Amino acid sequence: MKLKLTAAALALLAAAGAQAQDTVVKIGHSGPLSGAQSFSGKDNENGARLAVEELNAKPLTVAGKKLKFELLSEDDQGDPKAGMAAAQKLADAGVKYVVGPYNSGVAIPASRAYNDAGALVATVATNPKITQQGYKGLFRVNASDSQLGSKMALYAANELKLKNVAVIDDRTAFGQGVAEEFKKQAKASGMTVAGHEFTNDKAFDFTSILTKLKTKKVEAIFFGGYAPQAAPMARQMKQLGITAKLLGGDTICTAEMGKLGGDAVGDNVLCSQGGGILEKASSGPAFKAKFKARFKQDADVYAAAYYDATMLYAQAMQKANSIDPQKVAAVISAGAYQGVAGNYAFDARGDMKQSPVTIFTFKAGQPVPLTSY
Repeated sequence: MKLKLTAAALALLAAAGAQAQDTVVKIGHSGPLSGAQSFSGKDNENGARLAVEELNAKPLTVAGKKLKFELLSEDDQGDPKAGMAAAQKLADAGVKYVVGPYNSGVAIPASRAYNDAGALVATVATNPKITQQGYKGLFRVNASDSQLGSKMALYAANELKLKNVAVIDDRTAFGQGVAEEFKKQAKASGMTVAGHEFTNDKAFDFTSILTKLKTKKVEAIFFGGYAPQAAPMARQMKQLGITAKLLGGDTICTAEMGKLGGDAVGDNVLCSQGGGILEKASSGPAFKAKFKARFKQDADVYAAAYYDATMLYAQAMQKANSIDPQKVAAVISAGAYQGVAGNYAFDARGDMKQSPVTIFTFKAGQPVPLTSY
């Protein structure tokens, strides 16, 4: 019995020794894991988790050692202050590779903290200011506000043939940015912007704003903000007898919009999201099936982008034959990676050279793609 125990102990020690030879790579995730936007934060985290699990199942070898990936996830609450605390926590834990933050208002200040810590960041946050800060290790793995807002305006003008529209924004870095881009392109496309109203990302009653816009007989209202506000807005539009369409950016292109909005969300709601139509991407259907099998729910807006961002880091580590962030950043900047949601090649600022935008509407509570351009 004693000999068996010794043999078992030796086997455990041997296994521990083998694991000690592995190089641990920590992937940090920062997103809203609590509060009204937690559905997005969890979906994003799951995209990164799926990639980490796949990478560990078929380990990569870099500089003669197997890589073992670990996901460290922090709840930034979609709040700049909490986002800075999350960034500090991840930096203190030795994280050099970050996916997130999701919210532009968090990404703008937090990216400075990550840069100071020598960490690379792959974010879907869309405000153009994020990549205008000049950080070499910062990559936007998605379209920016200028693309999301302007493409929605072009669709409204060219396909829906709208003439008279209004804008509401929630005053967040994201909402303000995307609303301004929509407004700019709407005017350039010959539409009249009959009003621009303001709210905040905690509001739920939009009756007075909507009543004001109803008198202006607008054909569409573009909302720069998030699904937890857009859904009650759609309900209140229906209650007030407003037949105008509700337009928005990527943050309302989510099943949560249909869930919260009920029968007030249908083909009256349209939104723009970065990336091509996932179902038409060569590896899109396989990704969706894998995600559903693992997490027992459908992938939402950016699960594929977070999966791709994690895989992008891993591929660059292999190419660089190093886990040194500067060497990995140089490979990412100079090369291209074909992911599930798109082809990731970056300009000098860290924006994607090409990022198609897909316009969605809603059927049976789910976002359904209409067209990409």
